Amino acid sequence: MESLDNATVQIFAGLALLIIGLGLGMLLGRRSSPQSQKNREVERKLDQVLQDKKTYEDEVVEHFTDTAKLLNSLTQSYRDVHNQLAKGATELCQGQGPVIAGRLEENPEEANISSQPADVQAPLDYAPKTSPDEKGMLNESFGLDREKAAAEAAEEPPRAQ
Repeated sequence: MESLDNATVQIFAGLALLIIGLGLGMLLGRRSSPQSQKNREVERKLDQVLQDKKTYEDEVVEHFTDTAKLLNSLTQSYRDVHNQLAKGATELCQGQGPVIAGRLEENPEEANISSQPADVQAPLDYAPKTSPDEKGMLNESFGLDREKAAAEAAEEPPRAQ
């Protein structure tokens, strides 16, 4: 009986070792297969692309943050220059200048250069008539004196080629 128990234990131990060996063999086979290596390479590339994208996004955010700071600085510098010019105009023109510095800082709406708009006319892209009897530019004979042109053509000798 003892030999039967010993044989049974050896059979079960052998089967257990066989199952463990098969499991380990399958696991190692999957890890070393070309498909598994390809999957690991794709995962590595994906991680690299995600890292590059994150870096790019950080650079874009930094760029626009720096640009906003520079624009704010430029605006403040422009404001300082304008105030300096307005102050100089006030002092040098004995208050007769077009913009008074105090008015500019208090209410920008009231600091216009002139209270009355200038009489400005848009430029014309044609020559207007000087009188109603004059021929307009769209007239076929505008600028041409047909009789004078015919007389000059008759007087001119033919050219030799």
